[in-house]
Amino acid sequence: MAIIGFGEAASTFARAAGWGAGAVAFDIDPARRAVMARAGIGAAESARAAVEGSHVILSLVTAGNALAAVHQGAPHIASGALWLDMNSVAPETKRAAAAEIQAAGGRYVDVAVLAPVDPARMAVPLLVSGPHAGFACETLGRIGFTNVRTVGAEVGRASAIKMIRSVMVKGIEALTDEMMAGAEAAGVAEEVLASLDASDSPQRWSVRAAYNRERMATHGLRRAEEMKEAARTLRALGVDPVMTDGTVQRQQAAANPRIASRDAA
Repeated sequence: MAIIGFGEAASTFARAAGWGAGAVAFDIDPARRAVMARAGIGAAESARAAVEGSHVILSLVTAGNALAAVHQGAPHIASGALWLDMNSVAPETKRAAAAEIQAAGGRYVDVAVLAPVDPARMAVPLLVSGPHAGFACETLGRIGFTNVRTVGAEVGRASAIKMIRSVMVKGIEALTDEMMAGAEAAGVAEEVLASLDASDSPQRWSVRAAYNRERMATHGLRRAEEMKEAARTLRALGVDPVMTDGTVQRQQAAANPRIASRDAA
């Protein structure tokens, strides 16, 4: 087995699964060789050296290097070898990678990692898609992953779920940062957090999403005006309202013209 990229995810998996001498890894950062050694993983001198002869390749690089890893590895991939692309990139990026791997004789698989690898480790949820998804699920289970699910035969489907989900997950993080910066600057953080605790909704996301979109369609214009004032508040406190300005645009765009005009009146 070969591992391309030996950052937090790869090193966590290697230690948790005990891959040891059964795997070889390559990372563009020479300092990662020491981490490989501590995990008992062989260090390859190049992507080519790692890929050649390997029948299972895990690509775990940064998003910006996902295609570069393919460019380096594809010319040396063994016929029929699995290229398990576990990087957080757009469906279009994965389809471009798939075309290159498949043209070289490999079998490309779109794998989406849906949670932090630590502390989940080998139980981290994995979504798998592509024409070789079934075989990939079996392979992932064989090398130690315990929470793997196939979501379709189309490359890009797993990554679409991951990327669109990230709009909410990473967006909430960014909104939290923007809110707390303003709350701390105004000296009202404790009261703001207590208010949020009191109003937190226990609804399932399927219910909450439908409700939120209906509210935006009905009251979007009025809420956009409110959020403009929220943005003014943040600016006055020295906080750049990047997320809040986006909320204004989304609320305005979602407003049903007929209902919203009546609401504004």
